[in-house]
Amino acid sequence: MRITKMIAVVAFAVFGFTQISAQNADAKITKTKIVEASVDKVWAELRKLDNIDEISSFVGKVEFTGPMGAGGTRVCTAPDGKGKFKENILAFDDATRSYTYAVVEGVPAAGMVSNFKVVDLGYNKSMIVWTSTYEKFMQNPQMNEEQFNGFLNQASGEMINNIAALASK
Repeated sequence: MRITKMIAVVAFAVFGFTQISAQNADAKITKTKIVEASVDKVWAELRKLDNIDEISSFVGKVEFTGPMGAGGTRVCTAPDGKGKFKENILAFDDATRSYTYAVVEGVPAAGMVSNFKVVDLGYNKSMIVWTSTYEKFMQNPQMNEEQFNGFLNQASGEMINNIAALASK
């Protein structure tokens, strides 16, 4: 019985620390998805995020200035061509399997930073974690903050599901 307790405590500590390091405590929104695929397969799909138009129905076209990946800037245009948002790619790290970007124009939020991360759960399982935070919502006639957060949840959920489906093939 004592050995079982010890194993349970060690397993909880290891898994718990993995979870903690994967999430941002200050995030306004956190989305997660368990994927029945290795962390390497999931990261191989997620690291292609420079081609966001291939995994998001909210983006019809992507134009880069500067390098693709960290240090680059991309302008994402809606499929109907009417809406655009500009993102700066802040970090892209194969070692930690994370991708961080700031939305600097085109959304009603100031100081918006989002991050994708893939966590190895072992046994050919992974978890995709997406977090987003912003300093201030800017009042506007198009949408309120609740609608904006709903949009973020919908858009990030779609991308996570599409990445998971590609990795599970």
